Amino acid sequence: MNWYLTKIVFQIICGDGDHTPQFDEQLRLISASSKEAAFSKAQHIGKREEETFYNRKQQLVRWEFINVSEIYKISELIDGAEIYSRIEERDNAETYIHVINQKAENLLFTQTHQLLELA
Repeated sequence: MNWYLTKIVFQIICGDGDHTPQFDEQLRLISASSKEAAFSKAQHIGKREEETFYNRKQQLVRWEFINVSEIYKISELIDGAEIYSRIEERDNAETYIHVINQKAENLLFTQTHQLLELA
């Protein structure tokens, strides 16, 4: 088994969505036999962690999984641990989602592997 660091992206939609688009980018550790298996596992985590709830203002808040946009092979750490998260606000949600989906598609078809050493 190998360890991979993946970036999982969610869109946060509050109420009717009439606000600056927000995105949460999470770095997750994934244990898998290959880059493709890590990608699939990261997508499964993203889909499983979609969430809907009401905030303090009783507005419906949805966290919608977009895709996996980055993947790096790393040394052994803890499976599934969230390493980093960032809320992203963009003027154009559709453009941002398109870029995330393009990155995800490129991960499946590129032969370039990046190694991230964490000490």
